[in-house]
This record gives sequence, structure tokens and C-alpha cells, in this order.
Amino acid sequence: MTSQATGLIPDPTAGSLDPDNTTVAVGAVGAGDSGEPAAPARDSQQRRRGFVRRFVRKPVAMTAFCWLVIVVLGCVFAPLLAPYGPEDQDLMAALSTPSAAHPLGAGELGLDVLSRLLYGGRITLLGVLISCTVFAVLGVLAGMIAGFRGGWVDRLVMWLANLAFALPAVIILLVVLAIFPNNETAAMVALGILGAPGLARIVRSVTLGLREELYVKAARLSGLGTGTILRRHLLPRLAGPIIVQVSLFGAAAVGLETGLGFLGLGVTTATWGTLAAEANSRLADQPWLLVPTGFVIITFILALGLLGDGIRDTLAERYSLQPSKKRRRRRSAPADGAAVRPDAHRQRKARPAAAASAAADSTADAAGRATDVDGAPDPLLQVDGLTVAFPNQDGCELTVVQDVSFSVGAGEAVGIVGESGCGKTVTASAILGLLRGGGRITAGSVRLDDTELTTADAATMRSVRGGRIGWISQDPIASLDPSFTAGHHLVEAIRVHRGGSKAVARQRARELLELVRIPDPERMLRSYPHQLSGGMAQRVGIACALACDPQLVIADEPTTALDVTVQADILQLLRTLQASGTAVILVTHDWGVLADLCQRAVVMYAGEVIEQAPLQELIDRPAHPYTRGLLRSNPHQAVRGEPLPTVRGTVPAPSHWPAGCHFADRCELATSVCRAEPVTLHRVSAERSSRCLRIDQLLPRPDVEQVAGHAR
Repeated sequence: MTSQATGLIPDPTAGSLDPDNTTVAVGAVGAGDSGEPAAPARDSQQRRRGFVRRFVRKPVAMTAFCWLVIVVLGCVFAPLLAPYGPEDQDLMAALSTPSAAHPLGAGELGLDVLSRLLYGGRITLLGVLISCTVFAVLGVLAGMIAGFRGGWVDRLVMWLANLAFALPAVIILLVVLAIFPNNETAAMVALGILGAPGLARIVRSVTLGLREELYVKAARLSGLGTGTILRRHLLPRLAGPIIVQVSLFGAAAVGLETGLGFLGLGVTTATWGTLAAEANSRLADQPWLLVPTGFVIITFILALGLLGDGIRDTLAERYSLQPSKKRRRRRSAPADGAAVRPDAHRQRKARPAAAASAAADSTADAAGRATDVDGAPDPLLQVDGLTVAFPNQDGCELTVVQDVSFSVGAGEAVGIVGESGCGKTVTASAILGLLRGGGRITAGSVRLDDTELTTADAATMRSVRGGRIGWISQDPIASLDPSFTAGHHLVEAIRVHRGGSKAVARQRARELLELVRIPDPERMLRSYPHQLSGGMAQRVGIACALACDPQLVIADEPTTALDVTVQADILQLLRTLQASGTAVILVTHDWGVLADLCQRAVVMYAGEVIEQAPLQELIDRPAHPYTRGLLRSNPHQAVRGEPLPTVRGTVPAPSHWPAGCHFADRCELATSVCRAEPVTLHRVSAERSSRCLRIDQLLPRPDVEQVAGHAR
């Protein structure tokens, strides 16, 4: 297999281009970025109406809902609706069939069946409500906390759940009723406790998947606490499974409460269970008595299950509805000024050459920043010896990023480049302390001004995430919670770090959307993620990253899924951001994007920094075979009729890293010395370094000295 570098690399022989001819205006709108949301926004009242409209279209669920409402209201207002009291007797009508005086007949001693069903339902439904409340509260809390926190909390909750499953529920209920005779409330509370572990396991399994979603990571990056994330971002997505499980448990609780009454273990007053027991005892004399009681119990149980399924499906449709034909026509119609210039693609190809030249000029302006190997005085961010490990299947830790060091000065743009699997995103995530899958920093230091981030407490990290460091994701739509509007995301981040009223935060959110060149900010504030095009979603993501004026923005491949015109707009926004004094770390595998924005580059391979240098020097004179191979793989420099240059082989997995140079198996210059022992980082010049023993074959007369310190 071969690995090919992607992106656009300027031809070193090409002359500089006129910047005016290589920049697409930010106001220009490209394909898929029409300047308007992809569908009309809805306010909260319209969302509720939309839910009702979708639910009403489900005849089965709607029928079940209506029947449940009739039964519940009849029981609640039994004193007003029942023709008799629960103990009123009409001895002349004992064991009679339906009549004008007794619409559903009369039982023993002439007790009216309809009245007793209404009054008895109050006790039965109250018991069901108690058990469902205990079931839902305990199950949801335990499952969410276990799934989100993981570790020993998860193991403890699951151990308790397994223990509860091993207990015989019926025997436990009989013991409770023996201790609290005829106390149905105690029995239903015990039932809810015994059933909660089942719900906890389901909620936990769903939460384990949701906590890895990008929008949850984005919420943490905004500085939100665990409780806020669980309540606002995870609970709405858990609504479907929770509703289904609660409805099924409620149906089971109705059956169990009825069974207790049937056996005479519940309260002595009329309930649906005691009515069923009375009908059963008189089955030979008057079989009709079993019909109304059995009908109410059975249909109520069925209706609960059908209602739960209907609500779940209606909630799910919120994220999968297809736009109407009218909306599709509106989306497909080009907005004013949305025409794409025919030479936009050629301009995008040409831009890296000019950008690289501009990067060389800006390198001079960046004097005094962190541009050398040891770091400039007082860098904004200093990463030194960062090592990250993840647990493997054997329970041991596997190092995936090893001894990474670099620095970023205020207002500087530094790019981290390399193939997929080199450790770029893991390094960026480690800076913010947001490593997935149990990963942790095992060595090294990350300092933001005077704050050591590797040992900072949770409160400090919440203030850093979103407050001092912003994050721009490579998948903008996935990083936005589909349950909330774009405005909600912005307002939430602003209020977490700045406080203030919703009105003030909303005004700030509107200003941010204007800053990122969104034509209709007010409409965008009310739009949901699924109503945004990729370009608009990325602009919203940038606005979220800038919500609290961070000192540093980490952009993780922010233009990967965008077309070239929209990509140019996003890069222009990042350039504007950098010009205002905000530092930028750009994680990318696209050399064209790197040349467009950055003054300095850090090249990573197999978890190590193998070269770092000012961008123009790195492009003109690469000091590592891997960097040279990536630059040669530029498809725009390929010779027609000849094979496209590639870097042979693939990046080795961390478990298969060689003892010596990690690139040795793919390197044309490697010798036995390269494979013998780890290669140290060498200084090529005052501002660049390389992890290679063959620098003399790559550069003419290099000034090479080994970096002080241990092997990196």
C-alpha cells in the first residue's frame, strides 16, 4: 500500500502571485453555502406545534393517547363523574348486567361496577405513578453518571445493577408487604427500586456512545460542567429509550399492582385488582363482571406501550424529516450574489504559492515569538515532552504520542501536519485534557501563560476550555447538538464564562455571527444544525470558538469537508482572527491549507515530532525524508504520463513502532544505524530542528547540532 499526501504545494520555481488575484472575498458564497439556512428556522412554539402535528398523524399512538386520557381523567374526577360512591349498595341490583341505573352492571351487594372502576383506578394509577417515578429517577441518574464518568463509578453502578438482578423481585415485594401490611405505597416504591437497574443499564449503554459525540466534546470545550452537559445535551437524546422503557415498566406495574390486589395483598379498598378478584369469585354466577374490569386493565396496559412507541418515533422524526418540496425549491434557488466565479478553482490552486511567500514575510514579523526549538521567551503556549498513552485490551498502557515539544507565540499561526494516525489530533486534544477512551498524559508539561494544564483541577480546565482556548472541529455539524439551535450553543458558552442575562448574551451571539460573515444573524440564531449547510455550520463553529475572546484557537482540520470556495472563506476568517492577535494551531494534512495560513510548521510521524521549521524554509529545504516525501507527493507537480510520486508504506501502529527511527522502514536513506536506537532531535538552524541522522544528505552544508537533553 502507498500513502499519498493531499493538498496543494506551491511549485518552488513559481513566482509570487498578486494577492488581489488569489483571495476569494469572504462575502462570496460557494456551492452548498447559499448565505441562508438550508431550511426555515422555527421558534420554540413552532417546534411544539411540529411535534404535535407529527404525533397526530400516527393513528395508533393517537388512539392510545386518547384512551389513556379518558381513563386517567375519569379516575381523577371520579367524585364528579361516578354515579355512586365506591361503597354505595343497591341490593336489588346485585350481580346484574348493564342497565340504565348501572351502565356497567353491579357486583356483590349491588356495588356499581363503573363507580368502583373509577374510584379504584385512583389507587391503582397512584401506585403506578409512584413506581414509575422511582424507576425513572434512579435508573436515569445511575445510567447517565455511569456511562458518562466511566471508571470505578461505572464498575460500581454495574455491580449494584447485577446484584439487584440476582434478587427475586416477587419475594422481595412479599417481604416488604409482610413488614408493611396492606401498604401499597411501600410495595410500589420497592418495585421501582428493583426495576431501576434495568433502565440504568440501557441508559448507560446509550450514554457510552453519546459521550463520544463531537457535540459533547464541544460542550466540554465550552467549559460546561458535567451536570449541565448531562441535563442539556445528553438527556434530550436519551428521551426515546427512556420513554419506551418507562411506558413498558408502567404497563408491568399496572399488572403487578392488579395482581397484588387480586391476591388480597394490597389495600383493602376498591382497586382494579380487588375488582378482578371479585369478578373471578363470581365467575360462575355472573361472568359479565370480568368483562369491564378486564377490558380496562388490558387496554390500559396496551395503550401505555403503544403511546411510548409513538412518542419515541415522533421524537426521532425531528432529526430525520425530509424538507417539503417548497423548502427544497427554496434551498436550491441561488441567493443574490451566490454565483461562483469560474476562475475560483484556479485561484484556489494558485493561492498556496502566494500564501507561502506571505508566510515567509510574516515569519520576519513573528520575530520574538516561539519559533525555535527551545521556545521563544514567554510563549503563549509551551508544550514540552508531552507523552500520551491509552489502555489496550491487555490492561496495559500503550504510548501513542511520545515526547512532543513545541511552542506557540501570541498571534502566531502554527500548523501540525502529517498523515492520518501520526498523533496530530491526540496532541491537540491532550492540550485541553479531552482524551477519549481512557487516554491520559503520562509525562510532559503543557503551559498556557503561567497555568500548567496537565495538573490543573476541573474548575481551572473549565475556565480554560472555551474561555482561553477555543476549538474548531473538522466536522462542524456533528459538533453541534442537534437538540438545540445555533443561538442556544452561542448563548450557553457566553453565559458560562461571562455570566449576564440571556438578552445580553444573545446580543453578543448576534455580533459573533456578524463577525463570521453570516448574512442573516437573527435567522441563524433560530436555526438547528440540520438546517445548516457545511459552510454555515463551520462559521457557527468558529463563532462558538470565539465566543469569549480566547487567546488561542485550535482548528482541527476545519476545511476538510468543504468545497474550495467555502474553504477559502473559512481560511480568510482564520487569517482575520490571527491578525487580531489570537494565536492559532492548525491541525491538517493539507499542505495547501497550511501554506495559506501558517508561519511555522510542526511535522509529526508515528507519534513524534520529526521536523519543525518556518514554513517557507520547510517547503524549500525539507530536513527530513518524510517531509520531503510528502512534498514530492503533491499531485499538481506530477509529470503527465508518469506514476504519481508517493511515500511507500503506511504509518505503523503504536504497538509496532520500531526501536530506532519510526520512519526507517519507509525511508530510502535508512541504514542499520537508523534502526539501532532512538533518534534524537537535532537542531538544523536557530529556528528549525529535525529528527534524522541523514540531514547532511538532505541539506547542503547544514549547521547541525544535537539538541540538549535526552533522546526524543
